[in-house]
Amino acid sequence: MSTINLLYAKQYAINNSIRIVIPTVGQILGNEDAYYSLVSIFTAMPIDLMCQLDDVGIDFTSINEYELFLLMFEGLKSQDTSLIFDNLDLSKFKVVVNGQNGSIVLFDSEHNIIIDRAIYNQIASVLRRIHHLEKNNRKPANNEARDYMLKRAREKMRRKNRKEESYLESLIIAMVNTEQYKYNFEGTKNLTIYQFNESVKQVVKKVDYDKRMIGVYAGTVNIKELSQDDLNWLIHK
Repeated sequence: MSTINLLYAKQYAINNSIRIVIPTVGQILGNEDAYYSLVSIFTAMPIDLMCQLDDVGIDFTSINEYELFLLMFEGLKSQDTSLIFDNLDLSKFKVVVNGQNGSIVLFDSEHNIIIDRAIYNQIASVLRRIHHLEKNNRKPANNEARDYMLKRAREKMRRKNRKEESYLESLIIAMVNTEQYKYNFEGTKNLTIYQFNESVKQVVKKVDYDKRMIGVYAGTVNIKELSQDDLNWLIHK
């Protein structure tokens, strides 16, 4: 994925049948909660849903992300996934056993389309790159650590049990009112979400660079202790 340029892309082709849409900011704002909920289903790791899995009697350390996706897939079939897959109809897919290797796959027999573990991994990887999401691969060392993680996760869920304001809207307001960001509200709506996320990342890097340079000039930061990345905000990683 690191060698693929998404900067001007509107879609990314997984294969001839499956394409990932890269929607505009404006398209997402129309139904932000539903969109990010869909993204989370395709990118979730078992540790992200440890409480929900525990509630149905599944140890989150006993399954992988593909198995988790298969568990959640039925809930996708009735949803509008056009901002993820354009015209791919997930309601046509059924969970079946691959006769060649015995693996569990999703199969659309009408159009002869398969989503297996490798294709799922590609879909998840593209969505993570578009949205700057990292895989959470943490695992508890023992049962005691697992139980502690579950306890902390439940406490965190209780604290967040309220409707939150739009994250994307708040981020847009912050960026438009930042001098390093050159788009207005209308211009931002026309950016793809990848372009916007990359712009946010670069603005944050430039702000951090400016602060470091102020520290260097003020004598509170030793320039010899800074890396080459710290000294060049133009390099985008």
